[in-house]
Amino acid sequence: MAQHILIVEDDRTTRMRLAAYLREQGYRVSEAEDAGDMERVIETDPPELLLVDINLDGKDGLTITREQRAVSRIGIILLTARDDQVDKIVGLEMGADDYVTKPFDKRELAARVKNLLARIADIGQAPEGPPPVENFGPWCFDRIRRRLVSAGRTENLTPQEFEIMAALADHPGQTLSRARLSELIGRAAMRSSDRMIDVVVGRLRKKLEQDPTNPEWILTQHGQGYHFVDPASV
Repeated sequence: MAQHILIVEDDRTTRMRLAAYLREQGYRVSEAEDAGDMERVIETDPPELLLVDINLDGKDGLTITREQRAVSRIGIILLTARDDQVDKIVGLEMGADDYVTKPFDKRELAARVKNLLARIADIGQAPEGPPPVENFGPWCFDRIRRRLVSAGRTENLTPQEFEIMAALADHPGQTLSRARLSELIGRAAMRSSDRMIDVVVGRLRKKLEQDPTNPEWILTQHGQGYHFVDPASV
């Protein structure tokens, strides 16, 4: 069955053109004008991916992102105005997986959609190489279910968070530059920014560390990158 995408966009012309293009790419596409329409679609026919305009009337795209991320790991790509740099960062901090600026190249958007859906489809499949379950400190990193688990606490990971966590866990005791992390998560060929890596690491620290401002596991090596403490050395 074709993967299901839900477009949440209040500009009818933009929404219809985008929906038509994605249908041409083989996706099943639903449309919503606002958060209320979106919620009704999700309840009856849950999509794999949301394309959400940040500047919606009523409940905006940032609020939608925060609310959806609290209850699911659905893929979320935000559609933003070119000058909304702050909103882009806030959206990523709230759990969005990616963003595309308006006016956007439809081929670029299709590439981002394809990439994110492929990563989402991998959830539940056993990875090759590293063990599916790893323990460090009080945490268990469950690669199959894509989550971090400790006593009485479970933190589900978004696709981006899982990829960064896996890359760091695969290289314990090593400092990985932002460029290297981008390569390891398969984003080197796409637009990737230092800020995006920083935002995702920040989200991981909030889930993983007792004090995110004074991390014990994911350390910053200033001017070099990020360093995941080797559990064997603790």
